[in-house]
Amino acid sequence: MRKVALLLLLLLGVAHFVTVSRCDDEVTDDKLETEEEEDSDDEDDDDDDDTEVKEENGVFVLKDNNFDTFMEGKDTVLIEFYAPWCGHCKQFAPEYEKIAQTLKENDPPIPVAKVDATEASGLGTRFEVSGYPTIKILKNGEPIEYDGERTETAIVARVKEVAHPDWKPPPEATLVLTNDNFDETVNNADIILVEFYAPWCGHCKSLAPEYEKAAQELSQRSPPIPLAKVDATVENDIATRFEVTGYPTLKIFRRGKMFDYNGPREKHGIVEYMGEQAGPPSKQVQAAKQVQELIKDGDDAVIVGVFSGEQDAAYEIYIEACNALREDFAFRHTFSSEVAKLLKASPGQVVIVQPERFRSKYEPSSRSLTVQDSTAVSEVQEFFRKHVIPLVGHRKPSNDAKRYTKRPLVVVYYGVDFSFDYRKATQFWRSKVLAVAKDFPEYTFAIADEEDYAEELKGLGLSDSGEDVNVGIQGEGGKKYAMDPDEFDSEVLRDFVMAFKKGKLKPIIKSQPVPKNNKGPVKVVVGKTFEDIVMDTQNDVLIEFYAPWCGHCKKLDPEYIALGKKFKAEKNLVIAKMDATANDVPYDGYKVEGFPTIYFAPSNSKQSPIKFEGGDRTVDGFSKFIEQHATKLSQQRDEL
Repeated sequence: MRKVALLLLLLLGVAHFVTVSRCDDEVTDDKLETEEEEDSDDEDDDDDDDTEVKEENGVFVLKDNNFDTFMEGKDTVLIEFYAPWCGHCKQFAPEYEKIAQTLKENDPPIPVAKVDATEASGLGTRFEVSGYPTIKILKNGEPIEYDGERTETAIVARVKEVAHPDWKPPPEATLVLTNDNFDETVNNADIILVEFYAPWCGHCKSLAPEYEKAAQELSQRSPPIPLAKVDATVENDIATRFEVTGYPTLKIFRRGKMFDYNGPREKHGIVEYMGEQAGPPSKQVQAAKQVQELIKDGDDAVIVGVFSGEQDAAYEIYIEACNALREDFAFRHTFSSEVAKLLKASPGQVVIVQPERFRSKYEPSSRSLTVQDSTAVSEVQEFFRKHVIPLVGHRKPSNDAKRYTKRPLVVVYYGVDFSFDYRKATQFWRSKVLAVAKDFPEYTFAIADEEDYAEELKGLGLSDSGEDVNVGIQGEGGKKYAMDPDEFDSEVLRDFVMAFKKGKLKPIIKSQPVPKNNKGPVKVVVGKTFEDIVMDTQNDVLIEFYAPWCGHCKKLDPEYIALGKKFKAEKNLVIAKMDATANDVPYDGYKVEGFPTIYFAPSNSKQSPIKFEGGDRTVDGFSKFIEQHATKLSQQRDEL
């Protein structure tokens, strides 16, 4: 009996344990269910919070997902686009909060908001925010850029002005030109700047607000300088006539004659540049002393036109010749007999005088050209270009692009310094160069300071030569040659130049190792293989010049590889890329001024590649570009 009783008690205990355990499990499940519901509620709350417009010190905080809802039904809103790390934004924050308080008290109140453009990237892109802080006033949803003082007084006044019920945006100052009014407008303008654009072009969109602000300011000048624009995708005939191949293209017109615009592309730069362009291309000199000072202390050729008066036909030809080259030369003219006597010139003559420091026994100190009614403008311009540099001039970063573009160019590098203490040493070495330069008139010779051209010397492999004087030749097609380090003398230089002339020198090319396996969809080009791959006349080549650290290049990479795969079956088309930071680009036509830079090298025109500009950097965009310019693409394009 005892055993039976114990067994019953044991069974009852187990049953109780199971029951209790089940209850605990049920409680736990209920608890979990409750917690999940609470978590779900929290998530819903978070979603609500994410779209809710919060307010910080009177300023509404807007994001990508609450912006449009907030803007509904609002007439005027002031918005600041900022970055949390931006010092200017942090400094401006207290002032902006004061502005918010002031406009809140306006009748009716005007809302003030801010957008973290680094977080709300969609809004940053939509409103073309490129710097911080960017302040815009939205009038019925349309943005009006604010570029005045960042003070409470100035901003509040502008916002109230825009908020007035009768306010309307001012008419666009930029003239819109079409086939109907283009010729009449440009032919009657003393000077006008014209932008050729495409509506879809990102660079054109970035330029548009700067261009309009410049147009507004220049329209207030006396006399005003007009700015105009042409939609080149609509006005095809005009774009073709002026050889517009990329967007935006800017041209200056003077009474219908076209000149290249080489100035900045932001408001202040455009205004300043066009102000200079509107003035005369040549300055009048009235005293001989002015010219004497230029000759004595100058470091560039002195160009003076001598005329009887402004009605002189030769003067008109001279001014027209100067207009196209006003950025490359400093032009002067005179009606003074005193200046004419100093220059030993007669009315109708243009004189080029070399500064004293560049004179030598191997060349005349001045040259002159007689301008007659029949003299072509191009003849006068060629006279400038031919005689502006001396037999051996001083090449500097400031004059390099204007004076020393002709190739071959023989450069002698050392410590060039024309100040009083170092002039003698500078001229000592220059005299040795002159003795050689006189015998090779087909080449351009120059001296250059070794510190100014440290990178160039490095590229020539001469930065650690140990010599006081080094020599390099910049050849045609971007090729370069270095003289073996040696004690410098005229005969050493002569032997080096003669070896170059006879074709005995090998060009120096910076290059990564040639890839062992180059069978991928995108061929890798290095300095040593550029000639064989890119310049191969059997193939069309699309080449991307990139930098390993460039974010835009990294972003482009998947699209570019996909492009290579798409066209891999094409036997006469190569999709290629080259690290332009580790390899020389040995041809001048392939200029790399930013990353990525992309060129199409047609099989029949390797020296004149076509730059990819303005199009979409997608497989689609590149494909259209290739199909437009390809010379050897197969007919099965639909299969690609």
